[in-house]
Amino acid sequence: MVKNGTVIARKIVSKKLRSNPLRDPFIRDILIYLPPDYTSSNSNGYLTIIGLPSFGSNAKTWLNEDPFKENMKQKIDRLILSKSIIPIIYVVVDCFTKLGGNQYINSTATGNYEDFIIQEVVPFIKNEYNASSLIVMGKSSGGYGAFSLAGNNHTVFQGFVSHSGDCGFEYCYFPDFPAAIETLRSSGNVKNWLKTFWSNAYHDRSKSSQMKTLNIVAMSAHYSPNPRSENGFDLPFNFHTGEIIDKVWKKWQSKDPIRVVDILKSKLLQLKYVYIDCGVNDEFNLQLGNRALHYKLKNLGIKHYYEEFDGGHFNTSHRFDRSLELASKIFR
Repeated sequence: MVKNGTVIARKIVSKKLRSNPLRDPFIRDILIYLPPDYTSSNSNGYLTIIGLPSFGSNAKTWLNEDPFKENMKQKIDRLILSKSIIPIIYVVVDCFTKLGGNQYINSTATGNYEDFIIQEVVPFIKNEYNASSLIVMGKSSGGYGAFSLAGNNHTVFQGFVSHSGDCGFEYCYFPDFPAAIETLRSSGNVKNWLKTFWSNAYHDRSKSSQMKTLNIVAMSAHYSPNPRSENGFDLPFNFHTGEIIDKVWKKWQSKDPIRVVDILKSKLLQLKYVYIDCGVNDEFNLQLGNRALHYKLKNLGIKHYYEEFDGGHFNTSHRFDRSLELASKIFR
């Protein structure tokens, strides 16, 4: 009889998120995948992966069943049972916010989510489960978070995986600015628009102007927080005139992986595993930013895996097979 892994749902009562400015829940779900025949007495421990959901997703999204494709549990089960990867622990954290997602960094406009993961989630997992080496993994916003968390916490994580991570901000965010400007202009202000957005019982992702606006509002809260601002953050443009506000845009740029990689060089050099990939037809132009990041890493002498594949930004979960297989070889 084939034996699969087990998913355990746990909750963390977070002190770091208790007073978050959005008044989002501070009691957070985490889902923990334990491999078949998991034992706390395994002297080597288990490679443990902290998984970061993409924008618009929470921890439970990765368990969604679809008759046409695997969810993440089914994928890990298959890879372990076929011996394509070593038995691993996979932990998915819920950092969803009222702004539609998370970049997994500290912000006075959203909350201290980096502190939550580093100071609360990681110690909880290491104390409760037989974790050895830790890496952090995500796609899109989760990929951005993986780069940021590992780059800034190289003594906690031994590596990171970024699938189509946010990078090259001029390419991935600028194209959404016009839709966000017009949407916010018609609403009068950010608070009115957010109230209207969340009052709808159904959010149709095909209404791209709405999702583009939500994305830009969320990125503003992460990249240009401002406690003195009416919204708690500054937009990178004047939505009445459309003019780019240079001093705010520079704050965004200071968070762009291709601009901070030089600063993080000494830390990134100490990571054991760095994996980045992106589809050549990414709908958010992320192949351009990730390609630039690849060449920067290469020129800095930072060992990493970089791959571009035939595809776009969506329906790319098959790429997790590749990153997990490589991680297994390195941490075997």
